[in-house]
Amino acid sequence: QMDVHGRIREVLAETIREELAPEHQQLSTEDLIKALRQRGIIDDVMKELKFITDVNEKERTSAPKPSTHFVDREPSVLKKTNIDPTRRYLYLQVLGGKAFLEHLQEPEPLPGQICSTFTLCLHFRNQRFRSKPVPCACEPDFHDGFLLEVHKDSLGDGSKMVDATTMLSICDPVHMVLIKTDTFGETTLVASYFLEWRSVLAAENGVTNVAVELLGVGTESKVSVGVLNIRLEMYPQLSKTLSPEVTNTQFALEHQKTAEKERLFLVYAKQWWREYLQIRPTHNVRLVKIFAQDENGVNRPVCSYIRPLRAGRLLDTPRQAARFVSVLGYERAPVIGGGGGKQEQWCTLLAFICRNKGDCEDHANLLCSLLLGFGLEAFVCVGTKAKGVPHTWVMTCGTDGTITFWESLTGHRYIHRPINPDDPPLVEQPKPLYPYRTIGCIFNHQKFFGNCQPSDAVEVCVFDLHDASKWKPMSGEAIKSVCSPGTTSSVPPFPPLCASTIDAAITSNEIELQLRILVSEHRKDLGLSTVWDDQLSYLLSPALAAYELERTTSISAGNEEFQDAVRRAVPDGHTFKGFPIHFVYRNARRAFATCLRSPFCEEIICCRGDQVRLAVRVRVFTYPESACAVWIMFACKYRSVL
Repeated sequence: QMDVHGRIREVLAETIREELAPEHQQLSTEDLIKALRQRGIIDDVMKELKFITDVNEKERTSAPKPSTHFVDREPSVLKKTNIDPTRRYLYLQVLGGKAFLEHLQEPEPLPGQICSTFTLCLHFRNQRFRSKPVPCACEPDFHDGFLLEVHKDSLGDGSKMVDATTMLSICDPVHMVLIKTDTFGETTLVASYFLEWRSVLAAENGVTNVAVELLGVGTESKVSVGVLNIRLEMYPQLSKTLSPEVTNTQFALEHQKTAEKERLFLVYAKQWWREYLQIRPTHNVRLVKIFAQDENGVNRPVCSYIRPLRAGRLLDTPRQAARFVSVLGYERAPVIGGGGGKQEQWCTLLAFICRNKGDCEDHANLLCSLLLGFGLEAFVCVGTKAKGVPHTWVMTCGTDGTITFWESLTGHRYIHRPINPDDPPLVEQPKPLYPYRTIGCIFNHQKFFGNCQPSDAVEVCVFDLHDASKWKPMSGEAIKSVCSPGTTSSVPPFPPLCASTIDAAITSNEIELQLRILVSEHRKDLGLSTVWDDQLSYLLSPALAAYELERTTSISAGNEEFQDAVRRAVPDGHTFKGFPIHFVYRNARRAFATCLRSPFCEEIICCRGDQVRLAVRVRVFTYPESACAVWIMFACKYRSVL
């Protein structure tokens, strides 16, 4: 706001000119600070120095209406708080990037032209930050500073300022995720990096500059994407810094300890797998997944992708959590070239929610974590759907033995009743409604079971997890050694979820306006005029609200009033047609193209007849992060001419 760096530079230049002119003496830091103090700049800065924290659990004040054409909206979730001088902070500045060679040919964006952008998302010890979007270029112009609070009360003495030695024991890295957003609002994950910030503890002056080489994700995890220049600074300054030998020894010890635990777990997993194969030779084709690759191509035990996750005040019920996970976009991990093979990539939670879309494994891991947070006994199931397609879904075990399957991509729930193959033929068997065919293993953050029943078909599966002849368990201790939080730095801690930054009313209006223009243009091409009926459009709202309520709670309500209102609005001898459709993205043009593919919807949009009146209503329901459910209803009424 006040260009602190610029003002400080001016004053320092002036001071150096004044003070150094008479006799060429050396100016100390104290002299310079005194000069800044005399001109009142330090006080101004301290007054103005507000940093941004997430208001996860506090109520938000409503932001002023954003202007209509301004692209870079300030997220409304960010709230300013004054800096606390009794706490220790890490000031992380991102000072531009270089060698993003994929964007070597990008032309300079014209002013006002929408271009692809890079956004950097950070997570450190339960704090999340997001940079301003910058245009994609070979040398992207990142200039952002983030104030990360190192001192948390969990470190024991709540009031004491942490010293360098205590901070050396905090092995949480700063997780940085680089997201690219194209001109249509589609996001891709460019890089995910864990920054070891503790090198600053051994830097003289408590300041260090690092050039961070970002590597690609998935199949490109060995390829450099670009370099970020990062400056780290401790605030307030450390009274005594550590020697580089101390920090390096600490890193080496941690690395050694982690590697040893991982090696022991690997030895145990191999032994477990050998025993599992000896039960039945056919077990080698079952989908028993013990390790999975993350976005950086690192193999991690599957149990480490799950943690009980509490959503604060953002989600109220397990079913609402299932709805939230289902409206995050679904996208299979990208593969270069054909071959039909599925590129496997289980994302860390930060990469998944910042990109706002991911594969079915990412959805299942997040849903399982949220259900565990709500106090349910939840597991991720690995198996197949129809035609043998590998799939993951979530299962909860009730205290009464009820088994419920949750489909993380749709939010649907299915009760599982096993078929008993030994029953006589006349006994009526339950008809399974779920799409799952086989199940190989189930796991959560503490347990892992391999399915060792004679058949791995889901419909005959008995989920008696205490019976080791049906489910072969892994040792809880072994899982805990590599998967429990705080054990090793190899498993990143989970970030907190953030409240939505989308204004539902403004977004609904924008999409509705764009759809009206698209419909009018489409009808004009067909030689038809378009008359909108605002009242009829408004009457469609209750139906859209009821659809969303039904998706969240499985309860349908308010349909009678909607039908009654429509009957009143449509005079005798007129026909009414309505078509609701649901999307998880906010791109009106893309939604309209999809709608036209449906013959019912096309019939409404291209309706011909006497006294044709058209209506469209859009309702955006926002969920945490930037997830949202978009309901659109097209309708028309016209005089029936036989």
